[in-house]
Amino acid sequence: MKKTHFLGDLFFTQRFFLSWGALVILFLFSYFLPLLFIFTKAAFVFLLILSLVDYALLFFTNSKLHLHRVVPDLLSNGDDNKIQLIIQSTYNIPLQSMIIDELPLQFQKRDFAIHKSLLALSKNELHYHVKPTQRGVYLFGNIHTYISSRLQLVQKRFTAIQEHTVSVYPSFLQLRKFQIRSIPNQQAQSGGRIRYRRGMSTEFDHVKEYTRGDDARTINWKASARKNELMVNAFMDEKSQQIFCILDMGRLMKMPFDNLTLLDYSINAALMFSYVALQKEDKIGLLTFNEKTNDFLKPSKSKKQFNAILETLYKQQTQFKESNIADVHQVLLKRAGQRSLLLFFTNFETYTGFERQLPYLLALNQKHLLCIIFFENTEVSSLHEKTGNQLEDIYIKTIADKFLYEKKMIVKELQKKGILVIYTAPQKLSISVVNTYLELKAKQII
Repeated sequence: MKKTHFLGDLFFTQRFFLSWGALVILFLFSYFLPLLFIFTKAAFVFLLILSLVDYALLFFTNSKLHLHRVVPDLLSNGDDNKIQLIIQSTYNIPLQSMIIDELPLQFQKRDFAIHKSLLALSKNELHYHVKPTQRGVYLFGNIHTYISSRLQLVQKRFTAIQEHTVSVYPSFLQLRKFQIRSIPNQQAQSGGRIRYRRGMSTEFDHVKEYTRGDDARTINWKASARKNELMVNAFMDEKSQQIFCILDMGRLMKMPFDNLTLLDYSINAALMFSYVALQKEDKIGLLTFNEKTNDFLKPSKSKKQFNAILETLYKQQTQFKESNIADVHQVLLKRAGQRSLLLFFTNFETYTGFERQLPYLLALNQKHLLCIIFFENTEVSSLHEKTGNQLEDIYIKTIADKFLYEKKMIVKELQKKGILVIYTAPQKLSISVVNTYLELKAKQII
């Protein structure tokens, strides 16, 4: 706690200035009404005594105010994070307080204040919420508290040295908000039709006798020779599929919606999806790119993989160059190995820009199961809903309709080429990605 001064930490309230201002006016009227001068002098003495008493109650005492801020080790980007303030008063009188916490510059809140009544010899716990909209390092400053007695003529300032640095990570609080069901598909258990899955399982289980209908390619000739009868290798279904989250960090992902960029929405969704997929024992990998491939995490289902993904996503930033999907194709061709599910977070605003990237997307879909995830422009959609009779309104609505039409054309073209598509509003991205993954998992398409 910073040491207080008798004058440096003295402040006057609005009531003080109004009272003394009214007294000045009375003195002016006393010039014209001499009888009023006697009452004015008495009011002056009375107000002066009240001000001195109020000053003495706050400053001429050994009582103090203790303040402490409790901040989480990490803040979750795009979510409401709870900040706690603990205030302990050793004053023997009740107080009125105004608490000003120096929030990080990123919040741009210059009028933040909490008003609280403090009882005598009391301990109070307050809390407020902050919602960061960008990842990085945030610096909390000192806490200033201005207290006054019931007279509320003067104030005393207490300053707590509480500078604290905290990092804002991708939205890990979403993991607590959404409880994802991990129950197997009931339709499959009851004999419902399961879609055909490409390829075959290669995870060996045991050797058994050949029965009619077994695949001849699984015959174990050595075991057959020993037993003098046909024996085949039995395999069990592979539970660990290989999945890549591919994040585009090009200029189109810098578009903001509700103060969060499309890249931040993608990062939050990728983080939540990775958590769910690791619970399903799938191998999760990560690839980020813009004009070239930046970060590559090899797929893994270990418990450390989630922290590695979190640390990698924390430092990602958008660039202003055009994204190079051709480089992504080359990297996956060399390093992906087996067939994988590719969750490709990107964005297309025009059909022309989409056509330039389509050949590389088709090449990725030939070897892997590609799922393109791009965004509905909610601002353009709101313009589409508006009606107006003015020429300018009609022009704006026509342009909005053109952009929406091109988005729908992109979706249809991807579906026609056999590529999975998730076209969603940014705010619904996380739950849409997870639900699509669970659906693919249930149908055994992966």
